[in-house]
Amino acid sequence: MESLVQPDAQEQSRIQNAQKVKKDKFTWWQSLIILVATLAICLAAGYFISEKYLWNKNDDQIVEQIKYNKALVEEKPNDPSLRVQLGYSYFLKGDDDNAIKEYQTAKSLDKDYYAAYLNLAIVYDKQNRTDDALQMATKAAKLSPQDYKSLLLKGRSYRKLKMYDKATEALQQAYRFKPGNTDIIYETGLIAENQGKLKDAEDIYKESLSFDPTFKPALEALERLKSKKK
Repeated sequence: MESLVQPDAQEQSRIQNAQKVKKDKFTWWQSLIILVATLAICLAAGYFISEKYLWNKNDDQIVEQIKYNKALVEEKPNDPSLRVQLGYSYFLKGDDDNAIKEYQTAKSLDKDYYAAYLNLAIVYDKQNRTDDALQMATKAAKLSPQDYKSLLLKGRSYRKLKMYDKATEALQQAYRFKPGNTDIIYETGLIAENQGKLKDAEDIYKESLSFDPTFKPALEALERLKSKKK
């Protein structure tokens, strides 16, 4: 049987330094994920409405993200921010039920936790649960009155409910806090289009393209209007 030889002092030092570097890299990687996940949650509404996503929708990456966030939740189950991070991971995976479950848990842990209400509004909007989306967006707007994202979602919900005056009011408030935002302008164009004001809608969609010439929803809307005019 081969004998086991203890490493000398120099070798032990080399091993300890290698372990430290590995640990530092892992800690840095963890911190980066938490930072980006938090940013994603804060920006979620805008990216959702404009059909853009901060995360690359790679299934393997999202599965790893879910595992990582589940481990964080298991370590700190009463932290609402970790619940929202995990819920957002589920949302990106297309698992709306588990996303809602985590957002609801975050809300129960802190009844004034803005991100829980905002993300619930997003997933409810995706499911066309418009009344529920409006309720969550309204609560989020009360918790953070100067954040345009909840006001944008309020306007979107009111538009779907054909409450156009309230939709316009919410979007105007959102625009005051985020002038030049293409999502807000686009939603305003949808109000005009839904009311049959096609020339107004066309002008509004073109306005959004003046801020972002590659804004896909507005480009598609202009093509849609062409077919309506024929």
